[in-house]
This record gives sequence, C-alpha cells and structure tokens, in this order.
Amino acid sequence: MTLSRGIKRGFVGAALLTIILVIIGLITSYFGSRYQLRLVYSTYVNLLVVLGLQVFMGNARITNLSHSAFMGIGAYAAAICVTPVNIKALSLPNAPWGLNAFSLDPLSSALIAIVITGTVALLVGLMIVRLSGIGATIVSLAFLVIVHSLFLYRTDIFKGNQAFFGIPQVFNLASVIALSAVVVFSVRIFRESKWGVALRASADDEVGALSMGVEMYRLRLIAWVFSGMLLAVAGIAYAYFLGTISARPFYFNHVFLTLAMLIFGGMRTVTGAVLGTFVISLGLEMVRWLETGPVFLGIDLPEALGLSGIALGVVIVFTMALRPSGIMGEHEIEDLVLKK
Repeated sequence: MTLSRGIKRGFVGAALLTIILVIIGLITSYFGSRYQLRLVYSTYVNLLVVLGLQVFMGNARITNLSHSAFMGIGAYAAAICVTPVNIKALSLPNAPWGLNAFSLDPLSSALIAIVITGTVALLVGLMIVRLSGIGATIVSLAFLVIVHSLFLYRTDIFKGNQAFFGIPQVFNLASVIALSAVVVFSVRIFRESKWGVALRASADDEVGALSMGVEMYRLRLIAWVFSGMLLAVAGIAYAYFLGTISARPFYFNHVFLTLAMLIFGGMRTVTGAVLGTFVISLGLEMVRWLETGPVFLGIDLPEALGLSGIALGVVIVFTMALRPSGIMGEHEIEDLVLKK
C-alpha cells in the first residue's frame, strides 16, 4: 500500500522540524549554561504541551482550556507510581488505597499515567465533543478548575501547594528532544491522516460534513483522547526531570502561556506550534530580564514586575486582531521548502 501524498509531505515536514529541534538541543548542550539547559528543557516540555493542544484545537477548531489539567494528571499519576516507598511514607503518610505502599519502575509508571489520563480524557470527551464554540470552552475551563481543586485539597494524595518530592530524575535534555521528535511525527501524521482531514473538514462545515457521512463526534473524541494522552506525556517529562512537582504550575498561568504559543505560531499547523513555542519562550526570557530593572545602554531601567503577563496578553490580542490564523497560517514547513 502506497502512502498518500499528504502523509509523505507530513513525514518530510516532521523530519525537517526534528532536525531543527535536534540542532537547538545540540547547541544548548555544548554551549549553554546549567540555567540555559533548564530553560531549554522547559521549552521542550511546553512544546509537548502545545503539540498536544494542537491535535484537538488545530483540527477540531474548538478552544480547549483544560490542557494543563491533563498534564497535571499525568505528572501526578507517574509521580505516585514511581516514587520510592520510603519517601512516600514521609510525603504521603495518609494516602488512601495503598498508594504509598508500592513503587514501580519509570517506564511502567509512565504507561500507567498515560492510560489513566487517557481514560479521564475519554470520560470528559464524551461531553465535550457534542458541544461547540463557547459551550465546549466553558466545560473545558470547568474541568481545569475541578482538577486543580482536587490537587489543592486532596493533600493526602497530591500534597496541595506543598511540593511532591522524591521523584526519580530519569530524564535529561536528550530524552525530551527524542520524545519531542516522536510527538512531532505522531501529531503531523494524525493531521495528514484521513481522520485529521475529515475532522478539519467538519470544523469548516459541520452540516456539510455530517451530510457526507463524516462521523464528526467520533473524530472529535479520538482527537481529544489523543491530545490528553500527549499532555500526560508532557507532564511525565516535567516530573521526571525536576524530581518535584506541585499544583501551582498546572493552572491558569500555564494555560495562557501555552495557548499564546499556539495562537501566535498558528493553531492549524504543527510548524506553527513549534515556531510559537520557541519564539514566545525566547521573548518571555527577554521580558523577564527587563522585569528585573537592568542597566541597558547606560540607562538604569526601573523594575517592571508583571510585565511578562502583560506581554502574553498583548501577544494574544494583537495576533487575534492582526493575524487570527497565526504566523504560519495554514502553511507547514515543507510548504516553504518544497515547490510542489
């Protein structure tokens, strides 16, 4: 069976993006400081989140504000499974259901976390996929609030605002680059598959797609669950590198940060997701430097705390006003390289 033209171009585009990701990683590994290594690692984790977000938002064209919740579920599920028993006896002395009485290897823990997150995504998705527009967005936001509340107030399981510590640090920059490459190929192939094409067609014309026999709700559910599982992978990569997690990173600030990355680059393309992630990450680092009140060209600039939040808001507003389809629009990287 021969591959379709779209799948072939998808492979080419994914390969080009992977080369860029590897080059960035190699440059950072050889020339970057320890702080820069951590910064680039967090950028790759955010890339995993944005790619997971793109699977559903970019193809179904429905705004999802719950992606950080799925990331958190994956991170906590893997952390609970992989953390050694002697450490959980200290951090989770009152954990129910024997959660502090066992410990698994990192791979098994990750697989269990992905399955748990995918199951939760399936249950939530059964409601989400039959909604459109603002209704679906509100439900996704409600789910984010519910999950965050569980993280905060079920301290016997999630530790609340306190740090969940003792997670084995088994990931490094090379690990997350390899993982990002796999996810880029997976997301790109899904986009060019018959499922992705049909899902985008139904997003453009629901009535027409339904009349042509497109199973719109089923396709939305597939994309939603796939997205949730990719977000779990991002959460696992986050937990396996830092070795400690808390509820705070999986809430509104992270939602709007990653949403801005996707909107800026262009939610309809995988290339836009990659571009938006790295441009916003670099831009925010410069903004954070300005927040500290540095001396620039002999001028002692004042502190400007909160400037990064304002910058994110400006990016979203101006992108939606001036270029709603993002920098890349409907174009992938191979469209800029290949003539046909």
